[in-house]
Amino acid sequence: MAQFKAFAPGVEVSGLAVLSVVEWLGVFRDTALEILAENGIHDPKPGQWYSQQSWLDSFKTIAGLVGEASLFHIGEKIPETADWPPGIDSIEKALASIDVAYHLNHRGGEIGSYEFQKIGDRSGKMVCCNPYPCGFDRGIVEAVATKFEPKGSLFVNVTHDDSQPCRQKGADCCTYLVYW
Repeated sequence: MAQFKAFAPGVEVSGLAVLSVVEWLGVFRDTALEILAENGIHDPKPGQWYSQQSWLDSFKTIAGLVGEASLFHIGEKIPETADWPPGIDSIEKALASIDVAYHLNHRGGEIGSYEFQKIGDRSGKMVCCNPYPCGFDRGIVEAVATKFEPKGSLFVNVTHDDSQPCRQKGADCCTYLVYW
């Protein structure tokens, strides 16, 4: 599967997650709502559920209008607005919890996954197998890692592992290397 194509028909995404698009666009809120409406999502609200494919179509429209980099910034907002599991107290638990949060905010069929593996004392890799665009996932991973980076960490760095397949080239998954 490539990015922007739901893994299964009937999959839905929570209103809180959809509202992250509106949150990111800020002063362009009306534009965001227009793009969502053009793709079948009218007046999104927390507690409601919307077609994942319609949301993915909105991402594609936004990327076409504003650029692919905008998807990274939307991804950065997801941890602030989506339902998140409680009790997260380390960067490793936070990165592993992305999959839990993803499942809290999606329903109705095969949605894919996020899998975190620690690969060093201050590093790990995140394998994202889902229909979302690369930049969006990198934004989520970086925002979560930054939010939970350990004391004494000088930086958080998230890079696309170019030695692995990529959804931009039709693969099912993208892999990101995370350093802190």
